[in-house]
Amino acid sequence: MRLEGKVAIVTGAGSGMGEAIAHTFANEGALVAVLDVDEANGGRVAGAIGARARFVRCDVTNKADIDAAVAATERAFGRLDILINNAGASHINKPLLDIGEAEFERVFAVNVKGVFLFAQAAVPLMRRGGGGAIINIGSTAGLRPRPGLSAYNATKGAVHNLTKTLAVELAPARIRVCAIAPVATDTPLLPTFLGAADGQREKFIATVPLGRLAQPQDIANVALFLASDEAAFLTGNIVEVDGGRCV
Repeated sequence: MRLEGKVAIVTGAGSGMGEAIAHTFANEGALVAVLDVDEANGGRVAGAIGARARFVRCDVTNKADIDAAVAATERAFGRLDILINNAGASHINKPLLDIGEAEFERVFAVNVKGVFLFAQAAVPLMRRGGGGAIINIGSTAGLRPRPGLSAYNATKGAVHNLTKTLAVELAPARIRVCAIAPVATDTPLLPTFLGAADGQREKFIATVPLGRLAQPQDIANVALFLASDEAAFLTGNIVEVDGGRCV
């Protein structure tokens, strides 16, 4: 049990990568706060995990929701060791001039503001516990950006930069901060990234040296390593989980 005795918050845990991470962490001994704005799916995931999980509804763009979720986790489990900032949003793949201001503001609110506010809420609790690990879900879009997702790409670049900043700032408190940069992953958001044109999935796969999309479990496996004591000397790393696409 690589996370025995640990308490984790996973945002956006009602589907996709967050769901896989929540299950993987619980299977490895962690107590998991399953956070999502989608009550039906968040409750489903927590219910499937069982006694090791609690569902907490949380809108990651809302500071009051975030503070309440961290407080609820402490009440339920007594501490916080791991924060997975997984909740994410995108706009439809389209040219720069077609991206509206409301779309721009939404992806920045979910992908950047949410990560920042969750770190602010979680760090005091981690400090009281003697340290912890924050793992942010970035993207290869922040490392090797391509046309059609300009606002989304910018948010992931911001996540990577924030990860490195916090890694240095929080190191004295024994709080490690890393990010995972997945390639396009087989989740409900995938059609948003690829766009509507026929054959986009196959065209994208052809650009990945290992010849497939990422699966949620690929991301969960790396998150498990980064959250575990095996990664005790890693902080500030942006870990590409991309089948070689960024090479």
